[in-house]
Amino acid sequence: MRRPQILIVAICVLLNALDGYDVLSISFASPGIASEWGVTKAALGIVLSMELIGMAAGSIVIGNLADRFGRRPVTLACLAVMVVGMALATTSGDVTTLSVFRLFTGLGIGGMLACTNAIVAEFSNTRSKTRAIGIMAVGYPAGAVLGGSVAAVLLEQTGSWRSVFWLGAIVAVVSIPLVWFFVPESVGFVLQRRRGDALDAINTTLTRLGHRTVPLLPPISADEPKASVKQLFTGKLARVTILLTVAYFAHIMTFYFILKWIPKIVVDMGNSPSTAAGVLVWANVGGLLGGLLLSVLSVRMNTRNLAMIGMVASVVAVIYFGTGQNSIAGLSLVAAAVGFCTNSVVCALYALIAHSFPTSVRAGGTGFVIGVGRGGAALGPVIAGFLFQSGIGLQGVSIAMASGSAVAAICMLLLGSTKESAL
Repeated sequence: MRRPQILIVAICVLLNALDGYDVLSISFASPGIASEWGVTKAALGIVLSMELIGMAAGSIVIGNLADRFGRRPVTLACLAVMVVGMALATTSGDVTTLSVFRLFTGLGIGGMLACTNAIVAEFSNTRSKTRAIGIMAVGYPAGAVLGGSVAAVLLEQTGSWRSVFWLGAIVAVVSIPLVWFFVPESVGFVLQRRRGDALDAINTTLTRLGHRTVPLLPPISADEPKASVKQLFTGKLARVTILLTVAYFAHIMTFYFILKWIPKIVVDMGNSPSTAAGVLVWANVGGLLGGLLLSVLSVRMNTRNLAMIGMVASVVAVIYFGTGQNSIAGLSLVAAAVGFCTNSVVCALYALIAHSFPTSVRAGGTGFVIGVGRGGAALGPVIAGFLFQSGIGLQGVSIAMASGSAVAAICMLLLGSTKESAL
């Protein structure tokens, strides 16, 4: 791993941090939106899920485009979409308009997730790949922590939920030149596409990364699948694709129940929106620590086994979260524990996904698993909203939503003990 490669991974950490903040920006803003527009919990649950629906579509469609046209140009396009979507959200005057803009923003966020996972996998060497992907995934809660801390200050100083979206738009604008100047197209993608200038393009990138050039391209493998969604359901890939997708769908439903509803739950307990944002920050501090621990442990332990342990721990933590706490300090501690468990699983799943698909369908495979899985992300807050509306209380809602991680653990068990490199 040369310095330019490490820089590329670092930029992807930043991009994932931006994703983490942009997704949760609506959570930070939700108390102010509910107060200003007087929306019900059920309606708010739908608004909270709109960018997640966009992310699902973006991951599937844009991830496949990244396998066809390249990781770099698609990443830049996703950043442009995020800039426009976040800026437009500040102009919203009603729930419908805001929902449309959040749906649009989600397209860029979803595509970005597929691209960054593929970029990190393809710019990392074999020994560092799992650890690098884990560190990249940690960017998501890191963005929520840092961005959430700034958002809490903005909410207190401006009193306007719109300032939360302006912050996301500004950071996305700053990220564009970083990708433009420092992230070349991956060697793996250029090799897989094999256009006329492939050898020159590969050698240019290798030189830029500090590696030796190559005199010839390796022969084309007859077993290498073509870049299409259909290939994900052919042969041995079909079983892996289905199990990873169901596992991600189920666990992410639990994950986003916590991330999307914490601010409103805390405000309903009689606290201010800025205090609620602070509790959500602690949930992401826990998530950051969980992801870092996963990255360290994955060097010596099987990632699938780590994912299973984290999923079982997530079930227990989310159910305990539903018991409620009498103080903000206690609530913050429990939120951090839940974030620790749930996000460590997300990091493990990202690593498993990157190892499971060959270069030709890596972005598309990642996009499909994450995209369909984002249906769980969108479904979680909506189901929770209607459960709250039915009056079953925080404990009952938490037990119901914890079942997602339990289903994911069963999928990991069915996946078997096959080494990730052979998936």
